[in-house]
Amino acid sequence: MEINDKLIKEISAIVVILLFGVLVFFAIQPLIYAIIWGLILGYVFMPVYHWILKYVKNDYLAASLTLLLSALIILIPMWFIIPVMIEQIFEIYKFSQAMDMQGFVNSLFPGASTQFIAQFGATLNTMIGKLASAIMNSLVDMSLNLPLMLVDVFTAGFVFFFTLKDAEKLKAFIRSISPLSKSKESILIKQFKDITYSTVYGRFIVGIAQGLLAGLGFMIFGIKNALLLTMLCVFLAVLPVLGVFLVWIPVAIYMFAAGNIALAIAFVLYNLILVSNIDNLLMAYIVSKKTTLSPVFALISSIGGLFLFGITGLILGPLIFAYFIILVDLYRNKNLLSLFADDKSGEKK
Repeated sequence: MEINDKLIKEISAIVVILLFGVLVFFAIQPLIYAIIWGLILGYVFMPVYHWILKYVKNDYLAASLTLLLSALIILIPMWFIIPVMIEQIFEIYKFSQAMDMQGFVNSLFPGASTQFIAQFGATLNTMIGKLASAIMNSLVDMSLNLPLMLVDVFTAGFVFFFTLKDAEKLKAFIRSISPLSKSKESILIKQFKDITYSTVYGRFIVGIAQGLLAGLGFMIFGIKNALLLTMLCVFLAVLPVLGVFLVWIPVAIYMFAAGNIALAIAFVLYNLILVSNIDNLLMAYIVSKKTTLSPVFALISSIGGLFLFGITGLILGPLIFAYFIILVDLYRNKNLLSLFADDKSGEKK
C-alpha cells in the first residue's frame, strides 16, 4: 500500500485521538463507577423522564423532576435503613456469641457425634463472627470515605441528569462516529438494546423486587433483624441461579428447630408460592426474553464482574459477556467484517 500525505495525516490524527483518550480515561478513572451508575440510572428512569416530559414540555424541568424523584426513591430510604442495619448487625453478632450453637446443631442433627456437633458449632460461630466483622469494617470504611462518596453521588446525579436530557444528542453523536455499516448498525444496536434491557430490568430490577418481597415475609412472620436479612435477599436475588432461598430456608429451619411449627409452615408456603414465583411473573410482564444468557454463563459473568468491578459488576459482567457472545457469533457466521463494510445500497438504481 502506497503511503501518501493523506494516509500519514489520518494515522497521526488517530494517534493523537487515542493519546488524548488515554489521558481522559486516567482523568475520569476515580469517578468511573459514579459515571457508570449515572448512565445506568439514566437508562432505568428514562421511561419516567419521557412520561414527565409529555406533561411539562420542558427537558430541563422533566430531567430535574426525574432526578428529584430518583433521589427520593434511593437516598431517603438509605438514610433510614443504614442506621437500622448497623444496629441489627450488632444484635446478630451479640446473639451469635450468646447462642448455644452446639445445642442448635444438636437439634438439627440429633444422631450426630459429640465431636461433629462441637466442630460444626464452632465453625458456625466463626463464620457469623467473620461475616459481622467484615460488614462492620465495610461500614467503617464508608464513613471514613464519606467526602469521596458525596463527590461520587454528585457526579452520578450530574451524569444522570444529562443522560436524560441529552439522550437523543448522545445517540446521534455515537452514530455519527460509528465505523459500522449503517445497514448492520440498527440490527446490532437492537441486539445490544435487548440484552441491556433484559439485564438491567430483568436481573436487577426484578431481583430487587423479589428481595423486597422476601423481606416483607420476614416482617410479617416476626423474624428478628428482618432489614439485614432483606438486604441479603436483595443481593442474592440479583445474582443468577443463586437466590433468596439461601436466606429463607435457613430461617425456616431455625423456626422449625425452635418449635414454631405452624408459623414455620406458613413461612415456607409464603416463600414457595409468592417469593419463588414473583421473578417469573415480573419477567413475563416487564422483560422481553429475546436475548438471555445461559444460567451458567450468567452466574460466572455476574460473580466475575462482582470481583472485578464491585457491586457495579453485577450489571457490567453479564452485559460484557453477552456483547462478547454476540460478536463471537457474528465471527462464527462470517458476518463480523460485514459490520464495517461500506453501504452501497442506493448508489446504483
